[in-house]
Amino acid sequence: MSVKIRLQRHGKKGKPYYWIVAADARAKRDGKYLEKIGAYNPNTNPATIELDVDGAVKWLQDGAQPTDTARAILSYKGALLKNHLAGGVRKGALTEEQAEEKFNAWLEEKAGKVEAKTEGLAKAEAEAKAKAIEAEKAANEARIAANAPVEEEVAEEATEEAPEVEAEASNEEE
Repeated sequence: MSVKIRLQRHGKKGKPYYWIVAADARAKRDGKYLEKIGAYNPNTNPATIELDVDGAVKWLQDGAQPTDTARAILSYKGALLKNHLAGGVRKGALTEEQAEEKFNAWLEEKAGKVEAKTEGLAKAEAEAKAKAIEAEKAANEARIAANAPVEEEVAEEATEEAPEVEAEASNEEE
């Protein structure tokens, strides 16, 4: 039986949510699976990925083949690196402690990159919001300035009409 690590679609139309599963290659996309090893939500920015790295490494060592998208996700979360380091440990190229140390160093570096991207997105969003507020203030000021002379003219016309109305009222009384 050939096993694939692939995405199984869930969620509603237009809002996909995926489970990362190990499944028989002959099973349907959303059908029976052997084990759920994670979840992937592309609707957030950056995308949210929850992955059992050790479970994924176990399946990779047992011969499971990831699909292209699943391979990208496993690489992003470090499962492929951990599998590679485990192969080095089996061959005697490095010890278990060295492999764990390399993996943890890579995880820290990756976390720093993700944090920087998240901060950059938040900063860009705040700047865009500030620009929108400034543009709205400018538009409001322009609208107020455009309405101010009209209101003055209306007030002047009202004062000019007032004596005429009073004069007509006095003529009618006589």
